[in-house]
Amino acid sequence: MRRAPLLVVVASLLPGAFTAPTAHSAPTAFVHPGVTVSQGQLDFARGKVLAGAQPWKGAYDRMMASPYADLNRTPKPRATVECGSYSDPNHGCTDEREDAIAAYTDALAWYVTRDARYAQKAIQIMDAWSATITSHTNSNAPLQTGWAGSSWPKAAEIIKYTYTGSWPNAGRFATMLRTVYLPVVIKGSNSNGNWELSMTEAAVGISVFLEDKASYDTAMARFRTRTAAYVYLASDGDLPKTVPSQNLNTRDKIVSYWQGQSTFVTGLTQETCRDFVHTGYGISAISHVAETSRIQGQDLYGTDVGERLRQALGFQSKYQLGAAVPGWLCGGSLKPGLGPVTEVGYNALHNRLGIAMTNTQTLTMNNRPAGSNNLFVAWETLTHGDNPN
Repeated sequence: MRRAPLLVVVASLLPGAFTAPTAHSAPTAFVHPGVTVSQGQLDFARGKVLAGAQPWKGAYDRMMASPYADLNRTPKPRATVECGSYSDPNHGCTDEREDAIAAYTDALAWYVTRDARYAQKAIQIMDAWSATITSHTNSNAPLQTGWAGSSWPKAAEIIKYTYTGSWPNAGRFATMLRTVYLPVVIKGSNSNGNWELSMTEAAVGISVFLEDKASYDTAMARFRTRTAAYVYLASDGDLPKTVPSQNLNTRDKIVSYWQGQSTFVTGLTQETCRDFVHTGYGISAISHVAETSRIQGQDLYGTDVGERLRQALGFQSKYQLGAAVPGWLCGGSLKPGLGPVTEVGYNALHNRLGIAMTNTQTLTMNNRPAGSNNLFVAWETLTHGDNPN
C-alpha cells in the first residue's frame, strides 16, 4: 500500500495542523480481507511463524494453546442474549463474545496452517450463531453488540476471502450482521466513550464485510467526532471537545463526565480517572478503526486521530509502567490494567511512521506476546507486531 512521505505525515501531526473529517470515507471498492488485518499483514505473520521467528512464533503458540483454538469447541448460540450492567445477568454474553473470538482465532489458525479443519470450525461457529440469534437485551446490550460485532467480521473476512473451500451460509451470516448487529451499533451511544468507540468499531467492520458504503461513512464520521472527544490534546483549548448529542455545555458537566478530572493535559482520556481497563477498550477501538481505515485507503494516522492515539498510548503507558501519579491527576490515584491493546497503534505510529514512543514501546515489549482480553481484542502481536504491511 502506498504510504505518505514521512515529512508530510510528521507535519500533519503538529498541533493546529489536524485534518478535518471528510464527509465520505468509504473506498470506491472495499479491500478484502480488510477489517483490522490485511492480506499483506496475514502473509507477513504467516511467513514469520513458519520460519520460527520471534515474537510471532511465540504469539502463534500462545494462540494455539488457548481454548479459542480448540477444534472440539461447541458453540453456544441463543436467540436472545441478555446482558445487564457488569454482566448481571449474563445470559449468553460471555458465550457470544468468546465464540466470536474463537471464530476469529480459527480463521487466523487456518490462514497460518492452511489446515481446513480450522476454517471449517470457524464456519461452524459463525453458522451456529447466524441460525439462532435475533436480539440483544438489557442495559449492556449496545456494548455487547459492539464487542461481539467487532470480532465477527474479522473472522468472516478471512474465511470468505481466503478459504478455498465453501461457506454455503455466508449470506445468512451477512444477514445476521445486517439485521441483528448493525442497526444497534450504528446508532452510537452517549454513555462513557469506550461504548461508542467499540460500537463504532463494530459498525465499521460490519460495513466493510457488507460493502455498505453509507453505513461505513456514517460510522466513520461518528468515530472522528468521538475520538476527538475521548482523547484530549492541548490544541483543543481549555476544555476537551464534546459530542453534540451529549449536551456537555458547561465546564462542570464536562468535568463530571471526565470522572471529576478538572486539569486537562495532552493524552488524558475521558476514562483515565475511571480506570485503565475501560480506557484500554477505548484506545484499542480507536486503533482498530484507524487500521481498518488505512487498509480501505484512507490513512487516519496522519490526522488528529493518529496524534490522539499516540498521546493516549504514551500517557497511559507511562503510568501503567509505574510512574508516580501527581496529585492533580485523578486525585493522585490511578487504577492500572490497560490490557493487550498497544500493538496496533504502536506498530502504525512507531514502526511505520518512525515516531518515538518510548513508554509505549517498553510496555508493548513487556506484554509480548499479547493475548486476548476475552472481549474483542485478540492476538495482536501475531497480526500486527512489527508488521511493516
